[in-house]
Amino acid sequence: MSILINKEKNIFSINTLNVSYVLGIDGEGLIRNLYWGKKISDIEDFNIIKLEEVSSNDPVYEITPEEYPVYGGLRYKEHCLKINFSYGTRDLKYKYLKYTATDNSLLIKLRDEYYDLEINLHYKIHEKYDLIERYVTIKNNTSDIIEVEKIYSGQFHIPYENLNFRNVHGHWGAEQQMFTQKVGYGKIYIENRRGISTHNHNPYFILDKDAKETCGEVFFGALKLSGNFSGIVEQTPYGETLVQLGINPHDFTLELKPGEEFKTPAIIAGYTNEGFEKMSHNLHNYGKNELMRDGLRDVLYNSWEATEFKVNAEEQIKLAKKAKELGAELFVVDDGWFGERDGIDNGLGDWYVNENKFPKGLNQLIDEVKSMGMKFGIWFEPEMVNPRSKLYKDNPDWIYNFKTRESDTSRGQYVLNLSKNEVKDFVYNTLDRMLSTYDIDYIKWDANRPIAQSDVKKDIWFRHIENLYDIVRKLKDKHPKVSFEACASGGGRIDYGSLEVFDDFWTSDNTDAYDRLKIQDSYSYIYPIKAMRAWVTDCPNFLSKREIPLRFRFHSAMMGTLGIGSNILKYTKEEAEIAKDLISEYKSIRHIIQDGDFYRIENTSSNDYYIYQYLKDNEGVVFIFLPQSKIGHRGARFKLRGLEENKKYKVEYLDEVIEKTGGYLMNYGLDIRLQGDYNSCILKLNSTLNYK
Repeated sequence: MSILINKEKNIFSINTLNVSYVLGIDGEGLIRNLYWGKKISDIEDFNIIKLEEVSSNDPVYEITPEEYPVYGGLRYKEHCLKINFSYGTRDLKYKYLKYTATDNSLLIKLRDEYYDLEINLHYKIHEKYDLIERYVTIKNNTSDIIEVEKIYSGQFHIPYENLNFRNVHGHWGAEQQMFTQKVGYGKIYIENRRGISTHNHNPYFILDKDAKETCGEVFFGALKLSGNFSGIVEQTPYGETLVQLGINPHDFTLELKPGEEFKTPAIIAGYTNEGFEKMSHNLHNYGKNELMRDGLRDVLYNSWEATEFKVNAEEQIKLAKKAKELGAELFVVDDGWFGERDGIDNGLGDWYVNENKFPKGLNQLIDEVKSMGMKFGIWFEPEMVNPRSKLYKDNPDWIYNFKTRESDTSRGQYVLNLSKNEVKDFVYNTLDRMLSTYDIDYIKWDANRPIAQSDVKKDIWFRHIENLYDIVRKLKDKHPKVSFEACASGGGRIDYGSLEVFDDFWTSDNTDAYDRLKIQDSYSYIYPIKAMRAWVTDCPNFLSKREIPLRFRFHSAMMGTLGIGSNILKYTKEEAEIAKDLISEYKSIRHIIQDGDFYRIENTSSNDYYIYQYLKDNEGVVFIFLPQSKIGHRGARFKLRGLEENKKYKVEYLDEVIEKTGGYLMNYGLDIRLQGDYNSCILKLNSTLNYK
């Protein structure tokens, strides 16, 4: 049984294959977290110890590891739920009602002592991934409107001090820059206030006790939300660390009418004592198997960097023919195909095909692409509108604004108020019309600015994202063959909320192959490689101005779901041959890259090398990068992981083939010495033999 219950002690044990998460109801009626860690099979081992206040200034609430603390009473730590009731009551006092359990889920029902407000704590087990999903629902059974000022998805208790907290920082073009911060007394706060996207922090937490890739305790959780979130990590004076994650309470109020219910976004959380690698594998496998579509992702060509806004049928057909010649399977027309779209300041919202650019209609291009055996994709920015567009002139009240203020533009555009039903319907109907009219296989869904002048209602930060998810789900239900890419000025929409709805992430507008190694490395801690779109683009790179060899650029992009964004019409004969060969090579190994296990490999050369391994069944691929050859460079030794000790592996390695046991490759390892700047290679291995 995954859910164990001791009715006499009021203790609940939630179990995965290797992890236990244990709750209890104490004598005061408080829901306590009793344990989170390596699996303890016998629930009888657990007891609820009566806690006494330390002093009149340290009441029992302060030292109680509450599972879901609310605002009210003698509580002074961070709370998860704050409600304003009628008659001026601004606190909560809940009591335990009952529980409901199945083999893989637990529901704990609470109620305010005076007001008929339900608070339901939900737990769902993803047993084989060692993950627990938790969320909260509240229901207003009173006869009055209640105001919700804050509602987090959950709190976690870790009985350690001086942990390491890991997340990412960054900005546009420099997303996913991982940092580590020692947790001391006080609070660490991460958040997004932009409404649509953030390139800064990401909605997850990683807390560890000096863990390494393959050993050490790691506690982690990721929020299924693309909008405004916040997370708090606090080391208390009482020897514990608390973590909270959920909807950002900044500028947030939710009105709940009589009979209405609200569900928070879920947190997918886990524990391992096997280091960051096991954490990543559990999350990756959950994402790939439970959230993402089956099937391998196509090699994509996107025309943006080749043409930008100067889109026309003739040029796109030339690019499509060349893309097919190189081996692309999906041709995507980016921005500039619609309305009066010749730059950033017009066209958004007017989603009709520009007749000057496509005098024979869009079907001319689509038919050409399909005749070559490729799929067809197209770019949209459905949440945005330009002030000069017909849509805005006809519906000026459809944007986020205040009546007494002039609305701010960013990138020459406004944000449509997706919380309005008429706007939501317009966006859905527009995309539905395009998908019903044209044979489109792929939508690149972009969002290039944050929300401002956010309307009178303070729940729009969540409603916008809720309606976005609903639109995409409805479109996928009606058009099941169409895939959707989540893009937001690059990597601004990377989270498990998006992964549950979209099919791919655009990881960053920064396509510099060296910068992408760092971005992709940090990304890999939490999110599946299969969802990571990575492109090969031209040099010098538009951001870094670096000149990097084409082979290195391809190898960097082949680490994810491969795309090409170069102006391939300008490729030399040699470049075209390299590209064609590497695309063909990628197709032969993408089942390992997209569906296999991913390993961040350490080496003996002070991280001069970037080495990454993928393993699926009996096959493996290793990418090795040397961005810069340093003085006195003597090479490095690296050890593979995840192999079977007694199996023989054939290794294709720097123009030679060797055979070694898994034990040798994992313990002695392999020696590598690349020379020159921006050098790279791919190592392949497979096993069909057992060594005796």
